[in-house]
Amino acid sequence: MRKIVFVLISVFMLISCKKQEKTEIQQEKEPGVVWQPYDEAADLAATEMLEQTRMHLKLINSKALDKNDIWETLEPELDFFSEEKYDDLKKYILEKDIPTIQQQIKDGKLTYEDLTLFYIYRIRKYESDNALSLNSVISLNPKVVEQARDLDKIDKKNIDVNSVFGMPILLKDNIGTKNMLTTAGAVALQNNKGKSAFITERLLNKNALILGKANLSEWAYFLCSGCPVGYSAIGGQTLNPYGRMVFETGGSSSGSGVAVAANFCVAAIGTETSGSILSPSSQNSVVGLKPTIGVLSRTGIVPISSTLDTPGPMTKSVIDNAIVLNAITGKDDNDVASKAVDVNFVNSIKESSLKEKRFGVIKELLEDSIYKIAIEKIKKAGGEIIEIEPKQVQLPGFLSILNIDMKNDLPAYISTQAGSDVTIKNIKDAIVFNQQDSINRIPYGQQLFEGILEDSTTTEELDSIKENLKTVARNYFDTHIDTHQLDAVLSINNYHAGYAAVAKYPALTVPMGYTSKGEPKGLTFIAKPFSEASLLQLGSAYEQVTKERKEPANYVD
Repeated sequence: MRKIVFVLISVFMLISCKKQEKTEIQQEKEPGVVWQPYDEAADLAATEMLEQTRMHLKLINSKALDKNDIWETLEPELDFFSEEKYDDLKKYILEKDIPTIQQQIKDGKLTYEDLTLFYIYRIRKYESDNALSLNSVISLNPKVVEQARDLDKIDKKNIDVNSVFGMPILLKDNIGTKNMLTTAGAVALQNNKGKSAFITERLLNKNALILGKANLSEWAYFLCSGCPVGYSAIGGQTLNPYGRMVFETGGSSSGSGVAVAANFCVAAIGTETSGSILSPSSQNSVVGLKPTIGVLSRTGIVPISSTLDTPGPMTKSVIDNAIVLNAITGKDDNDVASKAVDVNFVNSIKESSLKEKRFGVIKELLEDSIYKIAIEKIKKAGGEIIEIEPKQVQLPGFLSILNIDMKNDLPAYISTQAGSDVTIKNIKDAIVFNQQDSINRIPYGQQLFEGILEDSTTTEELDSIKENLKTVARNYFDTHIDTHQLDAVLSINNYHAGYAAVAKYPALTVPMGYTSKGEPKGLTFIAKPFSEASLLQLGSAYEQVTKERKEPANYVD
């Protein structure tokens, strides 16, 4: 018996020594692979000098998550993936669209396993470097490499290049994924092993690879007032690759936008209530679609508002956006707003052209030089420009829609979709939970949560607000769309996201250019409900004419 115990102890010690030796070798040969916390004081002090007060940061890295935990379970896979291999694959992957990547896989230049390992390696490479980290990823799927290998066993000759088959996609961390946590960035949901969202199942049914979860503005930026966009207690502060700790990332789908911009994934899914896809897409020079409410299911997504919430694809190109949108549409009987959409969005953009298309150009926005240049390029390509001056109108009661919906929708989500380890049941529980450790859980406060409890709007009053705002917002656009027979109204970034939200109109933003300081801007196309195919067609034509997207300079290697 003593011999057996001695042998077991010896084996254990040998394994421990080997593990320690391996870690030391990794640290020696691959500096930066192991993330180390650092003193953030100087970086935080520098943000206090920025004009944008929302960029006055209190912390950068999460107090709730050790970054090494993000890739820890995948370290054994990376043991066989060298820097040389990574460098060799870059030419096949960086800034390439889905059809190009798929064709290269069909041609045998890389595999789905290569593609997946490339992104994991790249995420670890940058996120472990405190001078370059972006805090864009909260977690990685521990099974994703194994799943990629299974797809590589399939004969690739019949795989559609315009499909998500084998494509590693990041989901905003309020979108449910079975066997992964869905936190919404909140400590209160840190152990939420919820059900897969309807759109997650759609991706899996099409053999997409769920690479992991993207950081976000906590609770989809409906927690604190005036706080930094892109911050969550779980993921820390998401940072913009075009101006790290200088430019805002946009919110709330910040991690999705940043990860796509930095080539950490093929594509990502974000969610929007009012501007949460359009804002981070434009701020990070990627393509973002906020669909008509009902085009995509919301089941299994941590909610703000069942009236206004929608997921949407965020990609480097319009063709990729159309491909991902094709994959996630579908009628969901558990979502009362869900519609059957029988459109092939990829086919719809094959004949893209700006010629003789009619665009409503908002006159006051022409003071923006980048917008003005974009309009000139559209005009040169044959587009018809009609200057419009929409009358600015208020949207009274907008906040009450969010307050009352979330007061009702969050308990419904927790009772039907969340995992059994979630202890809160409603907003009041979440407020109390956060107060127990306010420094780590709510460093910027929870003013919006508190406002939810204070809002006494009745059901009847809320119904009236919704209808009134929809009428006001639709008139804002339709007065000009109908009079001038416009194909789309052109905006900047998320400037008119609130109107599009309550009107329930779709919007697509496409990279438009960069300021003199290098901050990205997007040209946003807005049109009537269920005109996604038309928007993608217009966006694709504009993209082909302008080709404005550029890689962030510090993330090209």
